[in-house]
Amino acid sequence: MQESQSKVDSPAAEAANERGTSPDFVLENLRRATLMRLASVTSLEELEELRVEALGRKGPIAQIGKEFGKLTPEQKAALGKLLNSVKQELERAFREKKSRLEKEELAERLRREWIDVTLPARGVRPGSLHPVTQLQWEIEDLFTSLGFAVLDGPEVETEEYNFDALNIPPSHPARDMQDTFWLSDGHLLRTHTSPVQVRGMRRLGPPFRMIAPGRVFRNEEVDASHEHTFYQLEGMMVDRNVSVANLIYFMKTLLSEIFHRDVTVRLRPGFFPFVEPGFELDIQCLICGGSGCPVCKHSGWVELLPCGLVHPNVLRLSNIDPDEWSGFAFGLGLTRLVMMRYGIDDIRQLQGGDLRFLNQF
Repeated sequence: MQESQSKVDSPAAEAANERGTSPDFVLENLRRATLMRLASVTSLEELEELRVEALGRKGPIAQIGKEFGKLTPEQKAALGKLLNSVKQELERAFREKKSRLEKEELAERLRREWIDVTLPARGVRPGSLHPVTQLQWEIEDLFTSLGFAVLDGPEVETEEYNFDALNIPPSHPARDMQDTFWLSDGHLLRTHTSPVQVRGMRRLGPPFRMIAPGRVFRNEEVDASHEHTFYQLEGMMVDRNVSVANLIYFMKTLLSEIFHRDVTVRLRPGFFPFVEPGFELDIQCLICGGSGCPVCKHSGWVELLPCGLVHPNVLRLSNIDPDEWSGFAFGLGLTRLVMMRYGIDDIRQLQGGDLRFLNQF
């Protein structure tokens, strides 16, 4: 059936189409037209539109009420009775229709959202290890197979273990390179995991091989390659006749296992108070391939692995005779290593807790 045949005219139009324009004709036709349209309403939005059209301040009933001043008292009485009767009938019809529609909508919503609480729970959503943890465990497995012990230590350290026992006295300029967070009792958040090595030297005694992974803290200006909280892994081997050749062998073994491929590295002299001689092992940036990017500060290289032979003073401060024993030490940034391995261009993503990012690993 075409729309012109199926759609009933609005109450005002229906009333105007009838012969005669007397108020009683208008009211009767309004009542009949409104009730016919009301029967076909299927939503609360349509219902409200029809109610405003029929009973609103600009509707036919309101307009008829404005004409009362032109009628005689007898006409007012007759028309008033009819007007109230039609208005009350329509209001009652609207209330009933609204109640039915609300019940129908509620029933439909309950049907859609119904849950059988007697069914077994879906269980815990499967998770995964953080990429830093994954790489840390891989390196631990590697060094364990090479005879190294894995040690742990406190993240809140004393000044002695974090600086003094590593040949960094209070006046040493190297302390400026490791600005950190101090506590009111004189302790500090460790700036590296080297304090664990000091504890290991004093507890184990030579010969020994050990690594110390963990979280460290520095008062850094945060950007794409720096964070105030990050992860390191440091290692040390002390034995008789340990040389730079031993250091290079273990470092090459480490890098080949981490990246599962050949990487371009360079070894350059570097100063660290706890090693002598000291070296900086840099890796060609795996993000940009050496062309330059924010991660490598547009240099093409990323400082990855400071290392060197253990300084004699460090051995003496842990009651080890440097004339009898020697060793090498190294430290690497686990967080930066993860960035190189997976091509992550912003270090802040690793600490952000965004599951969309972490679920990739």
